This record gives sequence, C-alpha cells and structure tokens, in this order.
Amino acid sequence: MRILRDHRSIPPEARGASAAIGNFDGVHLGHRSVLDLAREAAPHAPLGVLTFEPHPREFFAPDAPPFRLTSAAARASRLAKLGVETLFELPFDRALSQLSPEDFARDVLAEGLGLSHAVVGADFCFGKGRAGTAQDLVAFGQAMGFGVTIATLMTNGTGQISSTAIREALSAGRPRDAADLLGHWHRIEGPVLHGEKRGRDLGYPTANMSIDGLHPPRFGVYAVLVDILDGPHAGTYHGAASVGVRPMFGENRANIETYLFDFKGDLYGAHLSVGLVEFLRPEENFDSVETLITQMERDCAEARAILSSL
Repeated sequence: MRILRDHRSIPPEARGASAAIGNFDGVHLGHRSVLDLAREAAPHAPLGVLTFEPHPREFFAPDAPPFRLTSAAARASRLAKLGVETLFELPFDRALSQLSPEDFARDVLAEGLGLSHAVVGADFCFGKGRAGTAQDLVAFGQAMGFGVTIATLMTNGTGQISSTAIREALSAGRPRDAADLLGHWHRIEGPVLHGEKRGRDLGYPTANMSIDGLHPPRFGVYAVLVDILDGPHAGTYHGAASVGVRPMFGENRANIETYLFDFKGDLYGAHLSVGLVEFLRPEENFDSVETLITQMERDCAEARAILSSL
C-alpha cells in the first residue's frame, strides 16, 4: 500500500480510485463495511482511503485528553491488511479546515485526487464548520464527475458500531466487547522502549511501550496476544500486560508493560502489537514487593489459562 500526503501532486496511476472517506479510528467493522462498498461501487478501480492526519479533533482541540484508538502507523497497517491500495493521508491544517464544502469536493476530491467514486457514512460532514452533508456530496459528485455512495450506519445487538462505543468498552475494562465491535482484538502498537527495568529485577522482564496520544484502556492487568512485527524474534506470543502508572513506584507516565511467556531475547527497538484479550484486575499498590510477585504469578497463570482456550 502506498501512502500519499499531498492532494496537489497525485501521480497519474493513483488517480481514479474508489475511496472510502473518514477518520478510520480503530478500523472497526463499520469501517470495513464502507471499504466493501467502495470495492463494489467500482470493482475495476484502485481501492483507496482518504483520511486526515492529525485527526481533525486533535487539530481543533489540541489540549483535549487523548482519544485515538490507533496511531497513524497502526491505522495504515490495518488498512493495508484489508486490501487498501492507496491511502490518501492528507495533512489536516488551517488551509484544509477553511475550505467550503464545494471547494473541498472540487479541489481535493475531483481535481486533486481524481476520485472515480467516494463512499461516506450517513453522518459524514465536511468543509468549513462541518457545513457539508453526505447528501451535499452526492450533488457535488454529480456535478463534478465522481460517484458517491452513502453507507448506512452499522449496528450490532447492542447498538451502533462506532469508535465512541469502542472507547467506552475499553474504559470499562471490556476488551472482548471492544473486539466484537472492531472485528479484531484492540491492539496497542509501537516500538519497545527502555524503562526502569524493574520487571527484570522482579523476575518478569517486560517490553515497555508508550501509550501517549492514545485513548487509555482501563488501567490494570490483561491477558494479551503479542505480535513481534520485526527482527529475529518476529512471531506471535502469549503474555500478560500491565497498563497504567505503576502506583507502587511513585508518579509515572502511563504506559503498557508486557511480559511474554516462555520468551528469551532482546526486544529493545523491535515493534510490537499487543492485543488486549481479557481484563484480569485493576492496578494495585501492594504493601511489599513479595506480595506483588505473588500476585504476578497468579496473573500469569490466569492469563495462560485464558489464552490457551482461544
């Protein structure tokens, strides 16, 4: 999958795509249905996605609490796995935010990207002040030479499938409910960073990763599936992970620390994808290191049992 970031310099071979448009945060089942519609609408056209970076919400409210389910890199990786050929990842800046709906349709979609077809959700809004609606895009497409499909919002047995519903499930420590909406385990991806190495001293060496910029799941311990994405240890592993601020050891920045079962090796710098499977318990401030180690033994035994049944 190629990633293009300037709508004013699109190579000829990337024009004519049938593209799904949206933020695709989490790349959930609703997003997959929009991609399927883009395929069906123009089966001989390249399959594309038009999204924005940073997320418009981050642009307009940079000091708001983190809300994203996936980083840009993780989103791109997921879209590539779903068969997207071209990701138009346009910078969301002041100039783009000030385009009227008509200017956006003409300058970006028709003349810039040269789309043959666009697929948007029924609640899609675009242009300055979110003034344009999905129905407006249909009219612009008819006038400017590209087709438009409006996707109905997807639901399951509990309600609408949305990034908001997924955040709510993760905040409540319900990763399986989040997975039902996503169509896959919720994953935290990134490089392994150097930490305080306390896990090694406790007999449980962990791979430490940042969750900066991401919506934090409920703090606590999880059974996890871990994909090492590169390097000599690439593969899939079972493990237990702690998400949070490690209250026994003072004030700390929230992160995720993952212990891989039956693993030996150096993971610093490797890229991991950690899938949250089951919430085991909340973070605790134990009265001694010995009590903590005893609980970690229980956590790992419980996580092994859960993961062995998958």
